Amino acid sequence: MKYFKFIVITFLSVFLSCKVIKENKTLTTTKKNVLFLMIDDLRPELSIYGQNQIISPNINALAESGITFNRAYCNVPVCGASRASILTGVRPTADLFLKYNASITKETPTILTLVKYFKNQGYTTISNNKVTHLKKDIKDWDEEWYPYEKGWRDYQSKENINLEQNGQHGYAYEHPDIQDDAYYDGKTANKSILDLKKLKAEGKPFFMAVGFVKPHLPFNAPKKYWDLYKASEINLPMNSSFPNSVPKIANHLWGELRYYKDIPKKGQVSDLVAKKLIHGYYASVSYMDAQVGKVLKELDDLGLKDNTIVVLVGDHGWSLMEHGLWVKHSNFEVALRVPLIISAPNIPKDKRSNSIAELIDLYPTICELASIPIPTHIDGESLVEALQRPSKIFKNTALARYQKGETLISDNYFYTEWQRKDKIISKMLFDHNNDPNENRNLAIEKGYKRIVDSLSHILNKKIKS
Repeated sequence: MKYFKFIVITFLSVFLSCKVIKENKTLTTTKKNVLFLMIDDLRPELSIYGQNQIISPNINALAESGITFNRAYCNVPVCGASRASILTGVRPTADLFLKYNASITKETPTILTLVKYFKNQGYTTISNNKVTHLKKDIKDWDEEWYPYEKGWRDYQSKENINLEQNGQHGYAYEHPDIQDDAYYDGKTANKSILDLKKLKAEGKPFFMAVGFVKPHLPFNAPKKYWDLYKASEINLPMNSSFPNSVPKIANHLWGELRYYKDIPKKGQVSDLVAKKLIHGYYASVSYMDAQVGKVLKELDDLGLKDNTIVVLVGDHGWSLMEHGLWVKHSNFEVALRVPLIISAPNIPKDKRSNSIAELIDLYPTICELASIPIPTHIDGESLVEALQRPSKIFKNTALARYQKGETLISDNYFYTEWQRKDKIISKMLFDHNNDPNENRNLAIEKGYKRIVDSLSHILNKKIKS
């Protein structure tokens, strides 16, 4: 009889524990690893977003293993500021995380970063290459590694090297016939592969962030990636001039690109140079994609994939002559929208979500996926519900800002206003259902006054809160 009771009690215990696990899809008895892939200047011009110009089979394969967010947005289209916001979970404001050199250490010294939080949970934390914009901006990594043996532009062609050695600026692109690991991103992939092997042997849970620099300027990639594209098939965007209806304050001088040798100090680049730049961007994305593939293959080969949360995200968008603009630094969607793919245990595979995601949502999302409580300081919202039920819309608004421009994304509307001394000095509104390329500013049309007033009220209420 005692034996029978033991069997019954054991069965009930197993049954109840299984029921708890079923009801909490993120609960697990083993800590999940985190592989965080941060891509610099990557816009969602990929086949997984319906754009077939760029060859990126490894990012496509990652999308097949998880959820792709069709509507993911950065909160500030500036490298350092965006990364600082992501890693702290704190929203950028008019006084916080403004520029490329935004500092977590100086601006939010008491905030519990994502890195520190996971380290406190017993994780080994590793940063490879550009994760924060500033070196040592998070001092809690177990290891922070950079491959910078010389200048960060990492030129390999003799012409560009000679130009820099003679005190001149190099070109905005190059494509020498060299191996992948001659460039920093190739070295970063190799380092990350070695780290995965070491982490597997140690058996501890890990949070490893890998920052790939390409497709950031200059568009340097080995020749074989440049050769994937034919110059004759590179097209300029249809909306390659600044719209007359859009306020001038929305324009900018794309100074980041002006540094390079073949770029004029004023005015637009020639169509020939523009096509070379676009060609170089495509090649750089394909080169980066190959490095991502090497790391993901090692994760799979080591048997770590099934217990690892993989996040691939761009830190902000990038303009390739849309509205006559280059680089980031604007409130247009092309600078704000980013690729975001999340693959993790217990979520569907090869699905898409039209629920809006903001990059400040990544901190709480990773915590929940790892079955770790979400810290109270977080400004974002966990995306786990959207991951588990990708066909449903859980969020339909987002906030972004650049300098004095505050943008509200609300369903199909993109509304931006610029204020000075609490007065609106300029505004723009686009309806993406009818104008996805943002060429017609509806904010100046009388028929949209009610919509503008409503969106302005929502925007300012959100900013104040």
